[in-house]
Amino acid sequence: MKRFLALLLAAGASGMGHAADLEAGRVRAQQACAVCHGPLGIAAAPDAPNLAGQPAFYVASQLRAYRNGSRKHEVMAVISKTLSDDEINNLAAWFASIRIEAHAPR
Repeated sequence: MKRFLALLLAAGASGMGHAADLEAGRVRAQQACAVCHGPLGIAAAPDAPNLAGQPAFYVASQLRAYRNGSRKHEVMAVISKTLSDDEINNLAAWFASIRIEAHAPR
């Protein structure tokens, strides 16, 4: 159900009404995101956020904000400008599809 919801939200974020491609998102994430955000969206860099499990609409909206300049970050501005709307939707769906768990400290 969560995977379906992630795909639905990613498709809706584009306004195009078609489902995102998880495999394309996985491949693009390895090319554009893994250095800082890790291969599965768990940040490798201490100042990068985790993307795994984030809602697709949130990831897509933030990537678009970096791309259009309304959100500022030197590295993300450069990376996001190379992404098409479909690639953003695919990345958003990929990160949303990754299951994560949180455990309270004991």
